[in-house]
Amino acid sequence: MEIRPIFASLRKHRIPALLIVLEIALACAVLCNAVFMISQRVASIHLPNGIDEAGIAAVTVQGLDDKRAGSDIPRNIQALRALRGVQSVSVMSTLPLSQNNWGWSFGTKADATVADQTSRNVSLYFIGADGPETLGLKLLEGRFFNDGEYADSHFDAAPLAETHVAMITRTLAEKLWPGQSAVGKTFYSLPHYYTVVGVVGDVLRPYIGGAGGPYNYDAAYFPMSAAGSKGALGYYVLRSAPADRDRLVREAEQTLAALNPGAVARGRSYREIRDTYFANMSSMAWMLVLVCVVMLAVTAFGIVGLTSFWVNQRRRQIGIRRAVGATRGNIMQYFQTENFLLSTGGVVLGMVLAFGINVYLMQRYEMPRMPWFYLPGGALALWLIGQVAVLGPALRAAAVPPVVATRSG
Repeated sequence: MEIRPIFASLRKHRIPALLIVLEIALACAVLCNAVFMISQRVASIHLPNGIDEAGIAAVTVQGLDDKRAGSDIPRNIQALRALRGVQSVSVMSTLPLSQNNWGWSFGTKADATVADQTSRNVSLYFIGADGPETLGLKLLEGRFFNDGEYADSHFDAAPLAETHVAMITRTLAEKLWPGQSAVGKTFYSLPHYYTVVGVVGDVLRPYIGGAGGPYNYDAAYFPMSAAGSKGALGYYVLRSAPADRDRLVREAEQTLAALNPGAVARGRSYREIRDTYFANMSSMAWMLVLVCVVMLAVTAFGIVGLTSFWVNQRRRQIGIRRAVGATRGNIMQYFQTENFLLSTGGVVLGMVLAFGINVYLMQRYEMPRMPWFYLPGGALALWLIGQVAVLGPALRAAAVPPVVATRSG
């Protein structure tokens, strides 16, 4: 099709054409960045976690005297083991995605301290006997802790376990000793040092930085005795079949509340803990979906409105073209080509704007760089919406009879 008449017509209607181009550009910029942010949040919500999420429940007990908490743990665990359907019980300091993070920095050099810039920040999980089995940790290399290591570990003045053994996640092992086996290696934070006895599958930290965050799986596990825990082991974790989980949450909460009348016991399934952590992120993702839908709808209606206005303004022109032999298909092709040209101008400007917005978000809010394929993806979406939106007005234009058109104004 000859496009010079289209450009000539657009020059006569500069303001409406410019409005459509700017509207499409803004929609493209917002769409690309919004879809990217949605994908980031969805990826975070579905991050894998190397524990038995479906079968785990936890009860926290608050308000206990730290001096008595250690002596109460064996009694509490024994009562929880007696509940019908319980497969395993343990006690630990925190859980993945619990937002209760214990962090410390370690290095692989013998003189490494917590303040060294080369040290790596790690989330600490202090776990009691049967902890790995209760969580469902996947042992990849080495072994779990033995009974003697649990019994000998305790807290002293520092917030680190007074022991010399630890288990670490696969990701942390690869970062500390790339290409090597981590079992038998030692990491340090003077005056403490720990030898790796086992490597487990990646488990999320209590607080993460979103999908693709470089530190999401940097975690280490340390044995801890009930007597030496100084009240740090506040999460009673139960593992069961998923069908028994919700019942056991209620029964475990009631059991611990009865055994510790001066404390507050709160039970939750791990699914609830995870859903709570990602609740705001999920709400933000749905809000961004709504923004995209509204933006695309406004763009489509804008194209429909302006194209309909142009059709009414060009009835005489359409009639003349029909009278000299233009078919209905020619008329429809004219308006679709015109819309394609406007959309192309809009998406080119929109992709530049989308890139600029992403750079701004990277600098101000530590957003990751948007992959390049979001730009052509957004452009394609706007092209399709433009063609669908112009279809109605184009059909009405093609239906104008030549005689009526030539007689009008």
